[in-house]
Amino acid sequence: MGNLKVNYTDVKGVTHNIENADDGVSLMELAKQNGIEGIFGDCGGGCACATCHVYVEGGWFEKVGPPDDIEFAMLDMVADVMKDNSRLGCQIKMNAELDGIAVTVAPTSGF
Repeated sequence: MGNLKVNYTDVKGVTHNIENADDGVSLMELAKQNGIEGIFGDCGGGCACATCHVYVEGGWFEKVGPPDDIEFAMLDMVADVMKDNSRLGCQIKMNAELDGIAVTVAPTSGF
């Protein structure tokens, strides 16, 4: 296993500190592996469902960057809960620069 860290806050407000993330794993995959409530990843990481919607906290958004056009279109489907720091967890791959990233799982919006 890897040694990268991710801090999730799930849909119930519970914090989960994952300390064994592998380089290249997506935040969606890691959340599913660790039972993070509110992350479903229904499309398997194909950027086609928005069921892995997270809010990237603090200064981490600058490191992950904004969504591309396809991801933005998926996020636009959940506009009632979309924020400026919204991203799909399937589109964020872990690497050394993201070690310690903090994300909050967005509330589901009926998907």
